[in-house]
Formats: sequence, C-alpha cells, structure tokens
Amino acid sequence: MATPESGSEYSPRVNGSGVLKILRTRVDKVNAELVTLTYGTIVAQLCNDYDYDYTQVNQQLDKMGYNIGMRLIEDFLAKSNTGRCGNFRDTAEMISKVGFKIFLNITPTVTNWTADNKQFSLLFDENPLADFVELPDDGRAQDELWFSNILCGVLRGALEMVQMSIEARFVSDILRGNDVTEMRVTLIRYIEDEMPPDDE
Repeated sequence: MATPESGSEYSPRVNGSGVLKILRTRVDKVNAELVTLTYGTIVAQLCNDYDYDYTQVNQQLDKMGYNIGMRLIEDFLAKSNTGRCGNFRDTAEMISKVGFKIFLNITPTVTNWTADNKQFSLLFDENPLADFVELPDDGRAQDELWFSNILCGVLRGALEMVQMSIEARFVSDILRGNDVTEMRVTLIRYIEDEMPPDDE
C-alpha cells in the first residue's frame, strides 16, 4: 500500500490528520469470512430467485449497493473527517485509499484516466467479497454474472449523495477467468443543488 511516506502522489488536502490516521493504520475488519460468506449467500439466493437470469441478478446487486452507498457516505464522512474533494481525481484517490480502506481494508489502484479526467479504472489486487467463490458452472455465469456488482452500486449511491452522478461497471473479473478485476468509473455530471419549487 502506498502511504504518503512511501512516495505516493496522493496528498490529502482537507483535514489531512484524519485521512493520514486511516492510511497509517490497519483497519480492523469485521470477521472477513463472515462478510464473504454472507455476501456469497445473498448472491446465491438472488441467482435462485431470478432463475439464474444473471442480467437481473447484476441489476439487483447494483440496486442493493446503491441503497447501501446512500447511507454509507455519512459513515465515511464521519470516519474520514474530510471535506469536499477539489476534483474528480481527488475523489478517485479518496475512494481508493480511504473509502475501500475503511470498509473493506483494501486499496485498489487508480489508473487508466481518460484525457478529460472524467473516467478511470479501479484495479483490485484483492477482493474480499470474492474469496472462496466459484461461479456456477452452467456455461453462462462466466460471461454474464458480475459477482461483486454491489460495489458499483455502492459507489453510485455514495457519490450521488455528494452531488456526483457516476456510472460504475466491472469490465473484467478474476472470477470470470480474466487476469485482473477492473471496475470502470465514469463521471456523468455534477448534480446542482436544486431549490424546491415555489409554493405560489
């Protein structure tokens, strides 16, 4: 893991003491096996409920994640003690080095930025949600199921609460036989604060 002392390009700007504390400590995890097994059970149940229609399962995982993300952002802001990020690059670093560290004790790599700085990839060296997992051997799951799709929804929900509309989707997954697990994140737009309509 890159820390500020080891030459990382990331330097927290807003209330850095809280961020540095998170970066320097190994965050205690809720029993990792319990989280993994519970999540695996949820995915298995969704597969059963939707008769192995993996498109539907992916949508349900994203929807669940979205609802979680909308609530998780408050916990993230309280634990990280940070303010608003200056730009989408800062947001990406905060997601990778602080958000994933707090909640999953991992630090995916931020890479593959587009020239307009509106799209990047998160590369996962490890994914605790996918530990001990084998996809169903039905000839379709390897091509259709995004097992960790809940994470895409979490990012969408959390960032929407801080006025960013994004799209997040997995483009590769080690569980599918790819060399790397990669999530692509795209900034669609910043959401303006909307005033309620006049009562008149």
